[in-house]
Amino acid sequence: MLKRSIVEPRSYREAMSLFAGAVQIATTEGAAGRRGATVIAACSVSDDPPTVLVCLNRRSPANDLFVTNGVFALNTLGEPHAEVAHAFSGLAGLDADGRFGFGRWTTLATGAPVLEDAIAVFDCEVVEAKDVATHRVLFGKVVGLRIGDDLKPLIYHKRAYHFL
Repeated sequence: MLKRSIVEPRSYREAMSLFAGAVQIATTEGAAGRRGATVIAACSVSDDPPTVLVCLNRRSPANDLFVTNGVFALNTLGEPHAEVAHAFSGLAGLDADGRFGFGRWTTLATGAPVLEDAIAVFDCEVVEAKDVATHRVLFGKVVGLRIGDDLKPLIYHKRAYHFL
């Protein structure tokens, strides 16, 4: 008989802090309003059709705007964006207007805000949303794309920003 260990949320978070991840800002704008959040849990799903996923904490009711608007942009951050990442992390206590006061923003196809000098931007229409435990996983069909300057990527590791 196999022994099952119980994984406590605090221990799990500590272990996950050792997982180095690319820092992105997920944004949305539409009839429900504007929202942006710093995320690490985002990745490619498929290249045909181009599809990405992003995980957003369901404990924040403001994250419901992503599903209600039906669009989001995933903005890949580089070395000069640590301050922008912090502003959108929620740790600075800024509302949407305060967050979008950092960086220069424009739009592509969907109307979701895109950071003008991001390393890459994936502009998406939500094709599926799935609730899993504390998070909502959004799957987005990429309908707009922009590749920016060749910057060192911003990485989050051990609860701090680093550059690769």
